[in-house]
Amino acid sequence: MTTSYAALLRGINVSGHKRVPMAELRTLLTELGHGDVRTYLQSGNAVFSSRSDDEDALTAQLERAIEDRFGFFVPCLIRNGPYLASVADACPFAAAELEGKQLHVTYFDRPVDAARFAAIEADAFLPEEFRLGDRALYLYAPDGLGRSRLAEALHRPAVTKGLTATSRNWNTVVKLVEMTRE
Repeated sequence: MTTSYAALLRGINVSGHKRVPMAELRTLLTELGHGDVRTYLQSGNAVFSSRSDDEDALTAQLERAIEDRFGFFVPCLIRNGPYLASVADACPFAAAELEGKQLHVTYFDRPVDAARFAAIEADAFLPEEFRLGDRALYLYAPDGLGRSRLAEALHRPAVTKGLTATSRNWNTVVKLVEMTRE
């Protein structure tokens, strides 16, 4: 029996840094023994199937393989299809009424509690808002991520210290759910 997963690579193919061509990523995942390998966009989203049910082991395997192949470390998160669907279903914002660029999900490598974000004065950033979910943070940024002051505050090193985190816009969140449906 196999499980469908999405691999979320952090910080690749941005301004020419940490270049990981998607064709090479597909080849790498296939060489690791995974099936049904596909990629989405150029920003580090891959979907595959595996007999393994250990997301942490799959993540460590992919991180090592990327470092061996490309010569640099890329933090990765691997999440199964049901988890991705549950994150989308639990969205506290009216996703259907928003543009994909207005809503983002930051995925974390482990659960985070509200205390980590206590120093952020949420009211100072309105109409931007955020909410925590299951190893995820939802960000509503009506003017998009590039102009979001709240996104900047949420991703300061003092807030994210010790976490692996990577963000996707809502369009990508929905597409990855579709691609990992079993």
